[in-house]
Parts: sequence; structure tokens; C-alpha cells
Amino acid sequence: MKKIKKYLKVWWMMSINSFSVVLGKKSALFVFLVGKTFRFIFTLLFIFYLLKTTKGLAGYSEDQIIFFFLTFSVIDAITQFLFREVYQFRRMIIKGDFDLVLVKPVNSLFRALMGGADIVDLITIPPLVGLTIYFGAQLNPSFLNILYYLLLLMNGFVIATAFHILILSFAIVTLEIDHAIMIYRDITTLAKFPVDIYGKTLGGVLTYLIPLGIMFTLPAKALMGLSTPLGIILALSVGFLAIFLAFRFWKFALTKYTSASS
Repeated sequence: MKKIKKYLKVWWMMSINSFSVVLGKKSALFVFLVGKTFRFIFTLLFIFYLLKTTKGLAGYSEDQIIFFFLTFSVIDAITQFLFREVYQFRRMIIKGDFDLVLVKPVNSLFRALMGGADIVDLITIPPLVGLTIYFGAQLNPSFLNILYYLLLLMNGFVIATAFHILILSFAIVTLEIDHAIMIYRDITTLAKFPVDIYGKTLGGVLTYLIPLGIMFTLPAKALMGLSTPLGIILALSVGFLAIFLAFRFWKFALTKYTSASS
């Protein structure tokens, strides 16, 4: 418990510093916030227009498709909020600042992964959560389905965390992170809609090989009562395996790290 309190305090201090930097550039903050808001609104309008003309998508109703998109948006926004420092990691490696991180009494992975939250995503998360709750309530879920949804939502966060740890690890080994994080961002956009729409082959790849279906689609399905106990157990197993392998790869990557001073 003491260690948890310590790291919460460290994260809070780093986030305050990050917020201070962003708030010092109010015009940039305004532009980013407006950009994120407009992108979200235009995507919602596109979904509404698409569903009005097609009368549903892959057998799902309008409310269900919107809920899939909102679930994706919540997971994506929270991971962006927590792991924004990943985008700065390459610069930390090249400038030699990671040497200083390694000698400090703070876990190096924690510092690289959660070195400062993103205030823009912090502003957008509450309305996203509110919309998700509203549209989720329209689906009349049972209490058990809500529990399954929350459990699989956490599992989605775990898998997203594993992806970000893998990206950090590749940055140490290859000094390349910009393309990796952009590839991750591009691939995850495929899960704005349920992966069922891509057919059995591609849908299977996006569910089990690149577990986007488990991250984003399965939680929403659980709330709708469309998941099975076996599917939930399998999803949790994938989440556990993903984070385990990510930690192992991080430890391996550290053995390949060459100090900037060497």
C-alpha cells in the first residue's frame, strides 16, 4: 500500500508538471481541444448518416453501433490520457535522459509509460463516459452484463497497456517509436466498429492475432448479452498473457540498452 501511495504521488506531481507546460500554451491547448471535439462529432455524424442509410450494420441496431464506438472512444481516450509520455520516449533515449531515469528510485517503466498525463484527454473523458452510460442504458443491460462489461473494459485497458509497453521496448532496441505508435493508432481505428463487420477471416485476425476485438468489441458485446462465459475467460486469459509477455520483453529490452555516455 505504501508503494502504491508513493507512485500515485509521483504520478500526480509529474502530471501537474505536464499540465503546467500545456496550460502555458493556451492557444495550442485550444486548437487541440477543438480538433479532438470536431473529430469526435464528425465521426458520430458519419455513424448516424451511415446507419440511417443502411438500416443497421452487421445485424446491430443504431444504439448498439454507437455504443461500440463510444466504448472504443473511452478506452482510447483513457489510454491516451495516461500514456501520453510514450510519444516523448524516443527523445528521452536519444538525449540520454533515460540514463537519469534508470538511476532514480522510481521504476523506469512507470516513468517511461506514465511520465505525465494529457490534459486535453482529461477534458474529453467525462463527456465520453457520460454518453457511454446514456447509450448503454438504452440497451437495458442486466446487472450481470454490466459487471461483465466493466471487467472486460478493464481487460481492454490491460491489453492497451501491454501494447504501449511493447512499443517502449521496441524503442529501446531499435530507437524507433514514432512509426510504431502511429501504426498502433491506425490499426486500433479498425475497432471503432464491431470487428464482425470485417468477415470471419479478418475478424478472426483482429480478435485473436491482433486482439482488437477483445480490447474494444467484446466489452460492448458483454453489455448486450452477446458474450459467453467461455469467451470472457478466453479474453481475460489473452489480457493476462499480453501483459506478461510485455513485461518480459521490457526486461529483455533493458538488457539491450546502451547508455548515451558509452
